[in-house]
Amino acid sequence: MFKNTDNDLTTLTRGAFLVAGEGENANVMTIGWGFFGYMWRKKVFIAPIRSSRFTHDILDKYGYFTVSFPKENDMKKELGFAGSKSGRDVDKFDELSLEKIPAPNSNTYFVGGCEDYIECKIVAKTDLTHDMLDGVCDAFYKDNDMHTLYFGEIID
Repeated sequence: MFKNTDNDLTTLTRGAFLVAGEGENANVMTIGWGFFGYMWRKKVFIAPIRSSRFTHDILDKYGYFTVSFPKENDMKKELGFAGSKSGRDVDKFDELSLEKIPAPNSNTYFVGGCEDYIECKIVAKTDLTHDMLDGVCDAFYKDNDMHTLYFGEIID
């Protein structure tokens, strides 16, 4: 699930579920990018979420998120669906019959049946801009749908 690269950074190496929101407003999405580290003497997970995503506004409203990590080669159908459908149009928990496990320190959920879980409180965020990303915008942001980096302190 995590890989130590040559420069000793720990990164996400396969898809995971990110959940934000509470009750009927909870949304699950697939993330393929993210990384772990230390900021401000805190363990953090940094989740890049595009500004156009339904989850973006939910993260801003509720301030917490979870990440649920399926076992390798497990839940591929669910990850594919959750990554290709918008929570604006469909309740992905219901559509996929995903189990909602209440997170212990916030009003959001983990996705049942996964191998590992983290719960995060958003402590900072920053919007990426073209000026910050010299040389990669043509490859990743041709449509100007930039990411916001959500810095989530890992609280559980």
